[in-house]
Amino acid sequence: MAKPQLSQELIVQTGLEILAKEGIDAVSMRRVAQALDTGPASLYAHVSNKDELDELMFDRILADIPLPKPDPARWRKQLKDLLHQQVQAMLAHPGIAKVAWRTMIPVGPNALRHAEAQLALLRAGGLSLKQAAYAADALSMYVKAFAYEGNAWSSGEVSEKETSERSRQMLEYLRSLPPGTFDNLLEAREMFSGDNASERFVFALDAFLSGLTATRD
Repeated sequence: MAKPQLSQELIVQTGLEILAKEGIDAVSMRRVAQALDTGPASLYAHVSNKDELDELMFDRILADIPLPKPDPARWRKQLKDLLHQQVQAMLAHPGIAKVAWRTMIPVGPNALRHAEAQLALLRAGGLSLKQAAYAADALSMYVKAFAYEGNAWSSGEVSEKETSERSRQMLEYLRSLPPGTFDNLLEAREMFSGDNASERFVFALDAFLSGLTATRD
């Protein structure tokens, strides 16, 4: 059976398949070449290096997210839905949020389309260009950070056992102190878990967008 013709698309797809099975740290030019039954040198005609491969994989997962046509009457919901889908796409590819976080200036076509869509939605909400740009920057950082934390849990980068033990030790320490020292921390400790992660994400978006609405020029 003939091997498929080598292309950037095939290399990126193979990288994503390795990521799904072995994690982001396993993705390398050498590993992709091995999976394609070729030498690493043959990849460089299509992808210049590992950093570009990582960014291309991140850009590829954004391609499957539909971009809304801005509606001034629904801009908040449209923006929340878009950001939620971005998070879900990163969570579905454990480790890819690490790529998104270290890519300071995304230049992939899909990343650029997402950035344009976010700005358009914010401006449909009545924000000035400056407000929309600053808001989009802050929202982008929050989305990537939230997904990064989720990826860390799902990939095993964060040890659930060690975290549970650390939480137990902290709780034991807080309870050993005089009443009134850390009452709020003790009362709020159960509000931070994987079970309510989505609720916390939506709460932060709602609070942020409400603030934006109140400060429109």
